[in-house]
Formats: sequence, C-alpha cells, structure tokens
Amino acid sequence: MQLLDLSLPTPAENLAGDEALLDDCEARGGSALRFWESPVPFVVVGYANAVASEVNLLACDAAQVPVLRRCSGGGTVVQGPGCLNYALVLEIAGNPAFATVSGANQFILRRNAAALSALLGEAVALCGDTDLVWRGRKFSGNAQRRRRTHLLFHGTVLLGFELALVEKYLPLPTRQPAYREARSHGQFIANLPLSSAAVKRALAEAWQACEGIAAWPEEQTRRLVRERYALAEWNRSR
Repeated sequence: MQLLDLSLPTPAENLAGDEALLDDCEARGGSALRFWESPVPFVVVGYANAVASEVNLLACDAAQVPVLRRCSGGGTVVQGPGCLNYALVLEIAGNPAFATVSGANQFILRRNAAALSALLGEAVALCGDTDLVWRGRKFSGNAQRRRRTHLLFHGTVLLGFELALVEKYLPLPTRQPAYREARSHGQFIANLPLSSAAVKRALAEAWQACEGIAAWPEEQTRRLVRERYALAEWNRSR
C-alpha cells in the first residue's frame, strides 16, 4: 500500500485530494493511505446532507468559515487544526468483506480500533454505523464512497481540536445514533490524548502502508476543485 502524508493549503483542495486519490487508484490500480490536516477551521457536510438543517450558516458566514460538501456519505463535521484526517483507498475485489458498504465499514473500523486501542492501552469501541468511541465519547467519524473497482474510506481523529467550534457551527444533527442519548456536542465528543505522529504510525502499520507515492494526482485534484469543491452550486446545492 502506498503512503501519502500531504496537507494542501485549503479545505477544498484537501477534500478534492481524497477523491482524486480514489479516481487515480480506480484508473491505475493499487491502494493508498493518505493523511492530512486542515490549517483552518471549516465545516463539511456529507454528500446527501441538507446544509440549511445541518449547519449554523449565520455563524459560519459571519466568521468566514467555509462550508463544503464531500463526495462520501455520513454526517456533518467541523474540522481544523488538531483534527487528523486519513483516507484509505482499497480494491473492492481484494476482500470479501468489501462487497457491501456495511461489511467494509465493519472490517476497516475494527482494524483501526484495534490499532488505536493498542496505542492507548484502553478499549476503543465501534458504535453506530461508523463512529469510534473512547470512554463513551466519539473521537472519530467516518464515511465511504464506492466506485466500480475501488472504495474510498475516510475519516477524522480528534487529537487537539478546539471542540467548542462544533457547538458554535453545528446544531444538533437531525439524525443521531442511539448511543448518543441526546447528548450535546460538548458532552458527546472528545480528543484522544495522543500525538498526530503516533496515530499516523499506528494506522500506517495496521494497513502495512510503507511505500511512498512518487506522484500524487495533482492535476485531478485541481480539476475537482475547479469543477466541484470551489463552487457554491456543489457545496450548498441542498
């Protein structure tokens, strides 16, 4: 598996980079693991989310916090410094569990949970459909996008994130997993007491990602930004 540790200057470029990596593996074959972190706060909604009901647009616009849409499903999150992103691109035919969305979710998150449990010395639980939880609080949300031969599974790991931003920019979600028990954002999420470097090492080892990518799909990333991620028609279409 190829390894890419690449944070681009803007939220739009970083989101486009994940999709471009999926497109590149779909075209050329292979698998990849990418890490990145946004230098600025932003809000990202899932592909099918309605912005008006999932985001506090007045607060975001007043603070000039970008509101973007990703290519995968899942819920709405706030990102920024202290929020480590990872993106796995995997060949669907390479594992029978990947034949279904739920099977891929379970397989990937169990491996990630085991790696982070070993690092923490404490149990990490898989809750809801795609959440990882430590001491009863969510620290990682994840989502999936599937093409014909490959899937993109990407998510976040909260490490030193300013959690108050979530209360500021997001109302309570319209859909909540049962384990949340109607808790506020502040009562529901938490940072892990780990360094970014340690988490990257643990996940890279778990997925045996050690070969650096010689050339990342830079032009495809730029094209996706121009045609999708920089456009209000894409980001606020629903």
